[in-house]
Amino acid sequence: MEKKIILSRIPHDELQEMQQVLSRHQYGNHVVGHMDGLVEALAGNSAFCVILDLDTLDVNNQTIRKLTIQYPNVYFLCISRNRFHPELKDAICYHIYACLTKPLDYDELLYWLRCIDNDNEDQHP
Repeated sequence: MEKKIILSRIPHDELQEMQQVLSRHQYGNHVVGHMDGLVEALAGNSAFCVILDLDTLDVNNQTIRKLTIQYPNVYFLCISRNRFHPELKDAICYHIYACLTKPLDYDELLYWLRCIDNDNEDQHP
């Protein structure tokens, strides 16, 4: 069974390669261009993971907190060119599963997706 990932506001030049890598590893994806689209996709999609591009989305601690509380079975990953996001300290500490830096290392992304798979297997044997 293909696992679905929501990709939120990923720039086009990065999106194609990411989709190819995910597809090769049996991860389906759904692309959304804005936060309203993300909420709609989460409500109507059986995604197990969301990848947020912090360089293109305007998000804050409260937004991320609300999403993770509303969708507790969904894991949130972030990607960014910046290594530090002090304005998102609380969200990163308590609500984000992992933050990855750009340029994206796809082996690292796949590692985190496997970790999520393992967490899900442990919670739902």
